Amino acid sequence: MGILRLEETQKAELEEFRRMLLSCAAVHRRKDEDVLKDRGNALAGAPDDDLLLDKLVCVTSGVSYLGIAIVNQLLVDGYSVRIIVDNEEDVEKLREMENSGEMRLTNSVVEVVTAKLTDVESLTDAFDGCRGVFHTAGFVDPAGLSGYTKVMSDIEVNASKNVIKACGISSSVRHCVLTSSLLTCIWKDNSCDESFNRIDDKCWSDESVCLEKKLWYALGKLRAEKAAWETAKENNLKLATICPGLITGSKFFHRNPTPTLAYLKGIQEMYTKGLLATVDVYRLAKAHVRVFQEMKKAACGRFICFDQLLDSIDGIENLARETGLNMSSITGGASSSNGTRFELSNGRLVNLMSRTWRCNDE
Repeated sequence: MGILRLEETQKAELEEFRRMLLSCAAVHRRKDEDVLKDRGNALAGAPDDDLLLDKLVCVTSGVSYLGIAIVNQLLVDGYSVRIIVDNEEDVEKLREMENSGEMRLTNSVVEVVTAKLTDVESLTDAFDGCRGVFHTAGFVDPAGLSGYTKVMSDIEVNASKNVIKACGISSSVRHCVLTSSLLTCIWKDNSCDESFNRIDDKCWSDESVCLEKKLWYALGKLRAEKAAWETAKENNLKLATICPGLITGSKFFHRNPTPTLAYLKGIQEMYTKGLLATVDVYRLAKAHVRVFQEMKKAACGRFICFDQLLDSIDGIENLARETGLNMSSITGGASSSNGTRFELSNGRLVNLMSRTWRCNDE
């Protein structure tokens, strides 16, 4: 199902998108206020205005490993998607994905829009007409060499603030789903209360622990999510955050090396405490879309997302084979049954997904 447009039919717009990708000219700016006004008037005059708006969403970092999975899931579910890019390299990636069939083009509308996560105004323009925003926070180190550094935590925070502010300014955006990390929940100082061994969506990592252990990826995600919640409250925006374990899937290390290695810093401690969890990228994408759909009702807050705990030799061997890490660097020679073990709970998301599937089956 596509979005009604004032100047183009659905078929023409899809063909335009294909042509733009193939000619490496898919990026365009949406700063013409008259065009935006005309589009809004056209939608306002349509009998199914709310339905149309509900089907147009925006995905930041839409060419990242997770981003493209979310885009594909949205297209499968009948949404029209606006993908944010900020450089020519991202355009080339989209062109390759379209040519290879990795991007599942359907009868829905796909747009590619230039916007900077450092610029609230450009984000506000990019979000215009969209009912929801998926902020995937698919960052890599700007230097491209050293992985995820401490500097990246500030970049994460500023980007999250800007996205949420832009959502709040937008007259169309109602909901935002932010991709956080399970690492925002598990890094705690448990020396004072070793009996508290359950980790769920109510748990927050301690910044002091992240700083002490130099867990910059965890620190960045933690600060960015907290900043997002604070900014959402200030802007009266309905927000949900999904906190996934290590994102896996086909060629995940090859496709997503920097976040993977950054996530795995502290892997030995995660393993021995029973907190080394993974989630398939496509299941994670489905979770994002389902949470967004349920936000029209009551769903909001935080959702821990994982589908496997790596506490067996087979699981560790698979991870080692995929990442090129050796077994000892993962386990430290220790058994996962040694020391204090924690119970990791994703019950809130499981209940929501089960409820949604039952409704869809009826």
